[in-house]
Amino acid sequence: MSPIQRAWRGGKNDWRLHVLSIFSVAVAFVCLASALLVVVNIHALQTRWAKAGRASVYLQASASPAQISIIEKALRGTPGVKNVRFVSSEAARAELTSRAEDELLSALPAEAFPASLEVMISDDADSSRVDALAANLAKLPAVETVETYQSWTQKLSGLLSGGVSAALLLAIVVLAAVVSVVGSTIRMALQRRSVEVEVLKVVGATDAYVRRPYVIEGAAQGAIGAFLAILLMGVLFLLVRRGVDSQVSVLLGVEPSFLPWQMVLSMVLLGGVLGALAAYGSLRRLLVV
Repeated sequence: MSPIQRAWRGGKNDWRLHVLSIFSVAVAFVCLASALLVVVNIHALQTRWAKAGRASVYLQASASPAQISIIEKALRGTPGVKNVRFVSSEAARAELTSRAEDELLSALPAEAFPASLEVMISDDADSSRVDALAANLAKLPAVETVETYQSWTQKLSGLLSGGVSAALLLAIVVLAAVVSVVGSTIRMALQRRSVEVEVLKVVGATDAYVRRPYVIEGAAQGAIGAFLAILLMGVLFLLVRRGVDSQVSVLLGVEPSFLPWQMVLSMVLLGGVLGALAAYGSLRRLLVV
């Protein structure tokens, strides 16, 4: 009988024990998958905003059409600027109220929404050039303020670093949890089949022959637990994504995304490897020649 067949037979006999182990492993991987999902979406958002290539030049209410025209013409002749679009107060009000559909915003007069020049900058323009352009524009008397969205990128970078650190910490917790749960389960399974193991040892079976099905069971527990965790996270992700207003995605410029398939496959493989190592380590101390 092959090790896989022996592992299947042993798994059926102790299925309650294995189900409990898989559930515990799945709970641990849900925590890791949640952290990774947050990191993936923050990284996508940071990448989007870092390459947004956009600056908003908010104008003074007293800015004359001639001043606005001069600034717009100067911007169009600036290296790295792809396009400049003037947005009047009325247009800004109409655009914002159409997205938000808020009665409070709709009740505000057009004067509450400053006119602006929306500047599209090429993606290869470095941040220092953008900052220099913003600083020069801010000195003009017709300009109220300039928003380059660089501060958002910096905040997202800090948030991303924190998310990565949290994911690494959770990875260590998952490592300890899987090793502990699977190792304990395999030791209990070995004790339940002690008679079978003794018979095998009497007839000359080696430790490696006895150990193989248990290692396979441990790998299966880890891999199945990780897969179920990802499946659960996928269902929760779809539910949350359905509840997220599409206008939020339009505003942020990024659609919520699930874990890439490479990361999903890596988590399943990680679960299998951890389960196999935990089973091997627990049996190495129990089996004697």
